[in-house]
Amino acid sequence: MATTPSRELVAVPNPHPDRVYQVEMVCPEFTTLCPMTGQPDFATITITYEPGPSIVELKSLKLYLWSFRNEGHFHEDVTNLILNDFVAAAQPRFARIVARFNVRGGITTTVTAEYRSDNYPAWA
Repeated sequence: MATTPSRELVAVPNPHPDRVYQVEMVCPEFTTLCPMTGQPDFATITITYEPGPSIVELKSLKLYLWSFRNEGHFHEDVTNLILNDFVAAAQPRFARIVARFNVRGGITTTVTAEYRSDNYPAWA
């Protein structure tokens, strides 16, 4: 497997597709560039999901998140891009991305984006 940034999220079969369970992954070293200033923005990305038929292989997730380091994105944009790509790769029942950006200019930003599959219970 590659050790350079990659936009490919690798999904593998869920070993327990009949069980509902949650997975939480915390990535405290996420960086992207501010599209206005070119300065780095640092964040902790927390991904919580309930697997469907697939789970995401962790090294591919690391390399995927690494791929944003030299790109300019607004906080809201990059959070939703991560969610879209994660859902496309893993096909989860539920997924939540929480991006907690470090202080810049005296402001911290937290962006939360969620996905629920059509068969996800409304009461959950």
